[in-house]
Amino acid sequence: MSAFPYSDSHFMKMALREAHKGEGRTAPNPCVGAVVVKNGRLIAKGYHHQAGTPHAEVHALNAAGTEARGATLYVTLEPCHHQGRTGPCTERIVAAGISRVVVGMNDPNPLVAGGGNDYLASNGIKVTAGILAESCLELNRPFVKHIVTGLPWMVMKAGLSLDGRIGVGSPGGRVTGDESRREVHRLRNRFDAILVGIETVLADDPALTTRLPWGKGRDPLRVVLDRSLRCPVDSRLLTQQSTAATLIFCGPDVDQPRRQKLSRAGAEIMEVPLDPAGGLSLPAVLATLGRIGIMGVLVEGGGRVHASFLRDELYDQACLFLAPVLFGARGVPLVGDLACGSVADGKRLEIRTTRRLGSDIMIEGLFR
Repeated sequence: MSAFPYSDSHFMKMALREAHKGEGRTAPNPCVGAVVVKNGRLIAKGYHHQAGTPHAEVHALNAAGTEARGATLYVTLEPCHHQGRTGPCTERIVAAGISRVVVGMNDPNPLVAGGGNDYLASNGIKVTAGILAESCLELNRPFVKHIVTGLPWMVMKAGLSLDGRIGVGSPGGRVTGDESRREVHRLRNRFDAILVGIETVLADDPALTTRLPWGKGRDPLRVVLDRSLRCPVDSRLLTQQSTAATLIFCGPDVDQPRRQKLSRAGAEIMEVPLDPAGGLSLPAVLATLGRIGIMGVLVEGGGRVHASFLRDELYDQACLFLAPVLFGARGVPLVGDLACGSVADGKRLEIRTTRRLGSDIMIEGLFR
């Protein structure tokens, strides 16, 4: 193997580490990282902080200053070549005198669609694309799905026993250990929204906030599926101080005084149609979340909610935390009333990673 591919992979990994710093904060934009390298030496780096602010390339080029001339720019996503809230990054790259650009993955956004790379090449800049493309895609799966379909990336999250139970009938007690719970808060910090059903709110009164070991994280939008607006006005979702809003999806026939009371308590209420079974239309919920710029949703249950998403084949990914405990028949099943008629009807995961977290095991995979 020649030195160049090794060097390109090395510096693209650095750009990916930069990009990860923006996770959960850039919607509806992608997470992007960039580094400027000259003669094999790192000159500058940058990442996209949030929508409407300078892109990763601009941060890196500003930090590099005049040393950018003749240097190589590594960027995890194809530079934009359209006028949005910020100017085209391609023009800024050309003006800085960059001689070579190494791109992780091409941008699926039809506003770009290869145009950024073409513009750079037409201005005499050597372009190399596809370096660590799979890792770059992994980082931006929510953005890719959202830009292509208008829908958010849906992730099933649950802590469960060895026999597939998420708890027992009586409230209280935690299934998983401290390390798993810390990982859950890191997950929350990366997503635009957390979604639960009303039964989870009534049983557990969760705050759905983010608490990180190194300080307070970013609280995602809290989303509740509540067909009849049973959410208590004194629930922690509405009374605990947070920078995040609480959005409640309900049916079209709710009690209006109840709706007004929840609105005064701080909840945003959105009506969606009902499905044939009388529940909320989950496709309508996802379409609404997509329209308001939500790219990634962490669904935390409960079992009926998980079953509904699985039944409608709306999940993209799962993050499951398996604890070494058995609950038996009185345990609450992970997937509620999901009833597969045969082994072939089961919802299968393509396992991507497994990790030991204390005495628990985290399993992450994509739904087939």
